[in-house]
Amino acid sequence: MKILLVEDDKEAAAYLRRALSEVGHTLDHAADGRSGLMLAAGEPYDVIVLDRMLPQIDGLAILRTIRSAGVKTPVLLLTALGGIDDRVEGLEAGGDDYLVKPFAFAELLARVNALARRPPPQDVVLALQVADLRLDLLKRSVTRASRRIDLQPREYQLLEYLMRNAGRVVTRTMLLESVWGFHFDPRTNIVESHMSRLRGKVDRNHDQELIHTIRGAGYCLREPD
Repeated sequence: MKILLVEDDKEAAAYLRRALSEVGHTLDHAADGRSGLMLAAGEPYDVIVLDRMLPQIDGLAILRTIRSAGVKTPVLLLTALGGIDDRVEGLEAGGDDYLVKPFAFAELLARVNALARRPPPQDVVLALQVADLRLDLLKRSVTRASRRIDLQPREYQLLEYLMRNAGRVVTRTMLLESVWGFHFDPRTNIVESHMSRLRGKVDRNHDQELIHTIRGAGYCLREPD
């Protein structure tokens, strides 16, 4: 594992460098905030161990800067400030975990290993788009060719599912389970009636249809041919 340690205490840094190397990790060390920021923003690391109180640039400023730049490396904050407000401030600045000094190396190692095992964060999807059809997940609004489409809640759920599976055929059973939560067939035309209304709203007055019935299989929302 490749670790960046940003720590201005020479004795603590030397101890952690030696201890982490003994368990097989590679360590880069920065002794001040400015060099720590340059390494954190410019080099790939598995975990960053970041002291909060640093010369030149403090740890929270480093955190906020790298997070705003899109760096998603897990960060373990080290600090002598153990109050609840201090911990909350560090976590809200972008820290993933918090360890108060003095600490046992075994605990630091366990926390570093736990951070390294976390799956990488996924990019947050704020909107779905197929051709000129756009669904805004934050505003829960739908437009086509920049014109608003008013949908009922179930129609919105249905369209969102179709758009998340754009280009793929979705079956009636898939829609019943994912949109209505039915794990059985209610033997009604609930899917067909909602789909008919949705297609009318999405494709009406447009030359090219986006929602298609796949005979004997289901439905597909796809880009025009």
